[in-house]
Amino acid sequence: MTNLEKFKSDLEKLIDEGQKLLMVIQYECYPEEFEKQVKPKLKIDYKSFIEKIKPFKQDYQQWYSESLILLGQLLPDRINDFVRLYEKPKTRKIIEYGNYVLEDYLQNLTVTSGFGTRKVGPEAAVSQFEQQLYILKSVEKRFESSLFDIKQITQADIFDSELDSAKELNKKGFSRGAGAIAGVILEKHLAQVCQNHKVTILKRNPSISDFNDKLKTAEVYETTVWRKIQHLSDIRNLCDHNKKKEPTKDDVDDFLNGVAKIIKTIY
Repeated sequence: MTNLEKFKSDLEKLIDEGQKLLMVIQYECYPEEFEKQVKPKLKIDYKSFIEKIKPFKQDYQQWYSESLILLGQLLPDRINDFVRLYEKPKTRKIIEYGNYVLEDYLQNLTVTSGFGTRKVGPEAAVSQFEQQLYILKSVEKRFESSLFDIKQITQADIFDSELDSAKELNKKGFSRGAGAIAGVILEKHLAQVCQNHKVTILKRNPSISDFNDKLKTAEVYETTVWRKIQHLSDIRNLCDHNKKKEPTKDDVDDFLNGVAKIIKTIY
C-alpha cells in the first residue's frame, strides 16, 4: 500500500469514527431529541443501542490526535482552525457560546451568571465538533482537486523505500553507509518542513542542526523534539565525518528508527 492509499484509508476511517462521535455528543447533549430522531429508525431495541454507546471523551482524544497528524500532511493550512475549535483561547476573558470549545466540553463546563442564570453549557460544543468534522471531510475534496500537490506523499514513499534499503545495509554490517542514507532523508524532510511553515534558511548548504534550530525558533515543535533531532544529527555526523570512530550497529538502528518517526510525525 502506497502512502497515498494509506492516507485515503486513514481518512475514511477517521471520518467514520467522527460520524459516530457526532452521534454520541448529540445524544449526550440532547438525549430526548436524539431519542425522537433515532428510535424510529432503529432495527434493534433503543435501550440496547444506548447501552453500547461509549462516552464521547473516551474516544475523542485519540480521534483528535490522529486527525491532527493527517491534516498536518494533507491540509496543513487548516490545522490552526481545527486546533482552535478544541483548545481554550489563551486570551479568553469570558466564556460564551461562540468561544466555548471542546476542551471545555471534556471538563463538563457550564457557565452561569452571578444570579445563577445559565449562560452556556456543553451543548455549545456540538457545533464546534461539527466544524472539526467538516474540516476533516474537506480533505476528501483535496484528493480530487487538480491543485492537490502529491509531491510530499510521493516523497514519503521514496523515503520509506530508502529507509528499508538503509536497514538492510545496517544488517549486513555497512552501518556508516546506512547512516549516510538516513541522514540525507532527514535533511530533505526537514527542508520540506521549513518550506511548509515558511521558515527561511539563508545558509547555502544547511545541515540537520541548521534546520532543527530554525524550526525550534519558529516554534514548529517543542524543545523535546529539538533535542531528539539534535541527537540524530550527532549520529549522522558520526556516520559521515568521524573517521576515527566507527558507528555501531545499535547507533545506526537508533538513528534509522528516529528518522522514521520524525518523517511520520513532523510536518
